[in-house]
Amino acid sequence: MVDWVRHLREVKLWGNDDPLFPTTRIVLGATHQFEVAGLEREHWSGAEPIRKAFRDAFGRAGLPYFHPHSLRKTLARLGEEVCRSPEEFKAWSQNLGHEKVLTTFLNYGSVAYERQGEIIRGMVTSGQAVQSVADHIAEAVFRRFRGGDACVLDTAV
Repeated sequence: MVDWVRHLREVKLWGNDDPLFPTTRIVLGATHQFEVAGLEREHWSGAEPIRKAFRDAFGRAGLPYFHPHSLRKTLARLGEEVCRSPEEFKAWSQNLGHEKVLTTFLNYGSVAYERQGEIIRGMVTSGQAVQSVADHIAEAVFRRFRGGDACVLDTAV
């Protein structure tokens, strides 16, 4: 897949708005029969040609067939793991061809129950650290207003 994208970008000089799976250019050949003559900068009008390409590629690789959306779903899940900010995930979503990040979240963003538990447990751990810092700051402010020591707020815990 990486080689295909590299070919489209470096050889065909295609950009972000061009299709990843373009239509095939068909011309009337010298023998007065239709023949393949490269690629068009157009999207397929239906999904069947892409499904066929996936079926053929998976078959040649000796793998069971997975439909094209399974690739997009896998990439969306990978984005959930590797993106460190909303901005990064927005860029990732746009790279999947989604104008709105909600499309990615709503259609591909389900979290497996096991992972959901891991995330919630992680939030509790990091939340405790945040609460500890907040408590430290609150105590320092309270001491300052009470007339105790005139320390500078130190957020180091």
